[in-house]
Amino acid sequence: MEIILLENIMNLGNIGDKVVVKPGYGRNYLLKTGKALRYSKENLEHVSRKKDELNKKNVELKKKLKEMAKLINKKSFKFNKESKENGELYGSIKPKEISTAIFNKIKVEVKPSQIVLKSNLNKIGKYTVDINFHSEVSAQISIQIDKIRSV
Repeated sequence: MEIILLENIMNLGNIGDKVVVKPGYGRNYLLKTGKALRYSKENLEHVSRKKDELNKKNVELKKKLKEMAKLINKKSFKFNKESKENGELYGSIKPKEISTAIFNKIKVEVKPSQIVLKSNLNKIGKYTVDINFHSEVSAQISIQIDKIRSV
């Protein structure tokens, strides 16, 4: 499926780029969320006319997201979980749980889809997690997972 991007998308392209994506991704995400238009000569002309306006919006969005990234960058979050004797958790920590912890501690809203886990957080220890706010704005946080102490 050929589409024209209306915003910069990491690992895909920049505003006004014509890219080929899988139909499901294009239809169900890019078109539905207003991040792209179907490729046609009319849409290409429309995007090239509006490119300055789209770039201006992108710069404003990026500035706002950089402020959010500054607030949470290098912060540490602690989770206490039940675990087995060998240090494995009975379940893993998911992006939704991390998102909730960030909001509760710093009052910054991070969508679970913005959280990039390099590995499963299913053992006791310290992990580094990336948060991608925008194709050009990201932050890193550390996650400390400890065992719940029984009394």
